[in-house]
Amino acid sequence: MTNTSKILINNTIAFVKETLADAEGGHDWFHIERVYKNALLISKTEKIDTTIVALAALLHDIADSKFHHGDDAIGPKTADNFLKTQPISEGIRNHVVQIVANVSFKGGNAKKTFHSKELEVVQDADRLDVLGAIGIARTFNYGGFKDRKIYDPAIKPQLEMTPQEYKSSTAPTINHFYEKLLLLKDKMNTETGKKIAQKRHQFMEQFLEQFYNEWDGEQ
Repeated sequence: MTNTSKILINNTIAFVKETLADAEGGHDWFHIERVYKNALLISKTEKIDTTIVALAALLHDIADSKFHHGDDAIGPKTADNFLKTQPISEGIRNHVVQIVANVSFKGGNAKKTFHSKELEVVQDADRLDVLGAIGIARTFNYGGFKDRKIYDPAIKPQLEMTPQEYKSSTAPTINHFYEKLLLLKDKMNTETGKKIAQKRHQFMEQFLEQFYNEWDGEQ
């Protein structure tokens, strides 16, 4: 990575920290930092543009639609506006913005129209932070933030939702494991991502088994 790229990354880190200073705990700077580190780890075994991956990982949740009235355009727009202030080529800027626009799991049968190896790396890095112990913590943190029930046996998970139904769901937090978290292991793009996801997936399965045992008063 060149000195110019390092300055660009440092500028982006400063921008993200300031922008997300008051963000919800599961989508704050620390989430961004973990995804950034995951992306750099996965990049070691992939033939990609490291600068694009780093910028996209740092900016991927700069304005998450769930905190902006469901506006899917605000994240890419915020990232684009920031990158226009930086010494960066139009090609790299457009690539990063496309990753920001396409990285998220949107549920339902959402289709992607943009593809790149850099997107695959950042997408895996982001998904890893939804899995395992941190993924569980983030899921319940967001459920509490939205004042959702922890679990209601009468409300079953919905696996055939449209993207809009997924976005507007108010189901209990446990349902989210089946509607998203447990689906991600088989959606990973890279070999490194798949390997890490498998371990974190198993941890979530163990957690759910213990959860239901305690719910039923068995252990």
